Amino acid sequence: MENIVPNPQVLIDCVNSRMPFGKYKDTLICDMPISYLEWMHSKGFPPGKLGMLLSTVFEIKSNGIDQLLRQIKHKYGRY
Repeated sequence: MENIVPNPQVLIDCVNSRMPFGKYKDTLICDMPISYLEWMHSKGFPPGKLGMLLSTVFEIKSNGIDQLLRQIKHKYGRY
């Protein structure tokens, strides 16, 4: 079995990266509304790092643990 090590930088990037396009352009990824993330999930997240960040925030918010994002944003957020 493969040993998977979580990367804490992913969560820090979620609270510091902004949406580069669309209706929520310039919104922090961690502040994206769950309704938009659900819509994107149904359409398929974009490839690459942006898709990974959006899917991470989607999973966190859809499982009701978005307090985690608020704590990380408070400690590591630049905006």
